[in-house]
Amino acid sequence: MAYPRHFPRAKRLKQDLETDVLVVGAGISGALIAYTLARDGHRVAVVDRRGPVMGSTPASTALLLYEIDIPLIHLKRKLGARPAERAWLRSKAALDALYHLARREKIDAAMSLRPSVYLAGEVLDAHGLANEARARERLGLPSRFLDRHALRARFGLSRSAAIVSDNNVAADPRALASGFLRRAQQLGAQIYAPHEIADIHSRKDTALAMTKDRFTIESRQIVLCTGYEVPKIVPVEGHSIQSTWVIATKTQPKRLWPEECFIWEAANPYLYVRTTIDGRVICGGEDAEFADTGHRDALLNDKAKTLEKKLAIMLPRVDPRPQFAWTASFGQSNTGLPSIGPIPGHSRCYAVLGYGGNGITYSMLAAQLVSAAIGGRRDPDAKLFAFPT
Repeated sequence: MAYPRHFPRAKRLKQDLETDVLVVGAGISGALIAYTLARDGHRVAVVDRRGPVMGSTPASTALLLYEIDIPLIHLKRKLGARPAERAWLRSKAALDALYHLARREKIDAAMSLRPSVYLAGEVLDAHGLANEARARERLGLPSRFLDRHALRARFGLSRSAAIVSDNNVAADPRALASGFLRRAQQLGAQIYAPHEIADIHSRKDTALAMTKDRFTIESRQIVLCTGYEVPKIVPVEGHSIQSTWVIATKTQPKRLWPEECFIWEAANPYLYVRTTIDGRVICGGEDAEFADTGHRDALLNDKAKTLEKKLAIMLPRVDPRPQFAWTASFGQSNTGLPSIGPIPGHSRCYAVLGYGGNGITYSMLAAQLVSAAIGGRRDPDAKLFAFPT
């Protein structure tokens, strides 16, 4: 994938640094948080061990959904009715906010509104999907149940039932992160890379970060946005790193399905399908519960063949043969929710674990929560997404 135009430039540290907020990580979470804090008037420094937008962000599915991986009716059993409903509503609000913010800031990330189609599977059959759709509709979420006939008539898909949800978003995640990093720079934020943070210490009034190449960065707050490379001070209970595989077909705009909706399954692991601007079909899934990159990479050919077969069954009109295939790591949480906020036992340090299928939506949520916390404002949902103490 080519780099976006006007890719944000990073520089090397030449001496120790003092700033208001140090953001560690220059992916989509770091980009949105750096932009938001710089807009709030803070002096912001961003540090990344590689460089801007070179970690997990480019491997994102680019499915910007408000729908949480765990169905609403199941999340109610885990968390209780009110917290589950708040989580779903806040996810929807965060996605809407991100879409409008990117448009207002004229971020060139090929953003467009798309419906998503959530197909019946072993997690929710047709009856379960009907219950899920009713639960969402009671909250005012734009979701509707489709039976077998309505699903085939509208989208040409063969499955016992589905939920269609409007106003999800397609976007180029690399361009989105790059755009917000550039906006942050225009507001005064500085990006330093490649520099790896080796150690962090919290004091009463300041926080200190030491780089591997022996620079010290003193700040009032540190925000860790390191994706799946989690520092030791961040609690990871209830979170896990898994492996996933993806194929991309050749360009075939005349074979695409109605409305080019996102397609995913009520299954674990689930298959997801989307289109690209140039008419390719992206199909991903086959997730596995291990993080070993060597083992993950060795399975690429076999997993690509499996995805090709599943794509052929789901969308018979599409040429399923992959022109490209790749693999990546991603994070999961037991609740499908992110963990965002102060790190227990480390005053002045915050962390963002935006794990789950809608990580970019959670990045926007993180920007809202961290901005409020650092600015001394109360966010009514902060405890819902906080790290356990």
